[in-house]
Amino acid sequence: MNATQPNRDFAWILAAVLVTGGLLYLLSPILTPFLLAAILAYICHPLADRLERMKLPRGAAAGIVIIVLGLVFFLLALILLPMIQTETSHFIASLPRYVDWLQNSAAPWLQEHLGVTLPDAEGLKQLLSDHLQGAGSAAGSAAVWLKTGTLGIVSLVANLVLIPVVFFYLLRDWDVMIDWADGLVPRRWHSKVRQLATEIDAVLSEFLRGQLSVMLIMAVFYTTGLWIAGLDYALPIGILAGLLVFVPYMGAISGMALATLAGLVQFSSLSGMIPVWVVFGIGQLVEGYVVVPRLVGERIGLHPVMVIFALLAFGEVFGFFGVLLALPISAMLLVALRHIRAAYQHSSLYQD
Repeated sequence: MNATQPNRDFAWILAAVLVTGGLLYLLSPILTPFLLAAILAYICHPLADRLERMKLPRGAAAGIVIIVLGLVFFLLALILLPMIQTETSHFIASLPRYVDWLQNSAAPWLQEHLGVTLPDAEGLKQLLSDHLQGAGSAAGSAAVWLKTGTLGIVSLVANLVLIPVVFFYLLRDWDVMIDWADGLVPRRWHSKVRQLATEIDAVLSEFLRGQLSVMLIMAVFYTTGLWIAGLDYALPIGILAGLLVFVPYMGAISGMALATLAGLVQFSSLSGMIPVWVVFGIGQLVEGYVVVPRLVGERIGLHPVMVIFALLAFGEVFGFFGVLLALPISAMLLVALRHIRAAYQHSSLYQD
């Protein structure tokens, strides 16, 4: 290898990274369903591999996985949608009560302790009463939505059709695509790239599959706990708190804030809030000391600050597509930084 070879290799790598980043940025508005399908295929391909080892054709294995997953989502929707509709109607009917609490309890407290003055809430209360009357009706809400959001509906339906189709083909041809990508790697880099890919896969797969399990468990825990505590809107608050566990600390913080607001209006005293706060306190202990160590593990190395920064940074640049892209890129950077650190510690610059 001549002296200019490393520089030439670096130039090719840099050019590939820049071109890929530019294409992702330009195509990000249409790539979201493809990336969602790729994430689902990545998570589910071990199940398809297991079915394939049971002498099933790969296409049939992929079809079975998608059908089972679709049935799970359908049953969840069948159970949750009526409950969410009921909670939504209840919330809309209770909005004037929230405005009363804001005007008669929160506003005086803010004025007395923080010197903050809120505008008169009577106008807001009347506006809500006039415009939200009957809004709990699913048919009425759907009619307004259909009238004003035709393009959004078309886009939603297209994505709902596109995601399972792309998911099936990616899941069916996963091993073929991996072999194809492996064949493109220059032979002199092959062993190193294969090692990096294996480490990235280990980090990302354990984090994603483990974190999805954590989200499900914590959503069930918070929903059940808040229901036992007697809190209205236990279902939406519990589900939201569980889903946001994906972002470190965001689930507990946002869930407790919403539960506290709902509880203060419902119970009208801090004593009624104690069971609600106990639920979130126990939830943090269960999540931090039982669920996460068992299902995700500390050896993965994706630091909470790194996860938060990646989600915010990629979300700012690429939108929702960037949020989906954040963790795969974080896993790649984590593995790359480990190897850079090891190379630096073995260099003469560090050892001399």
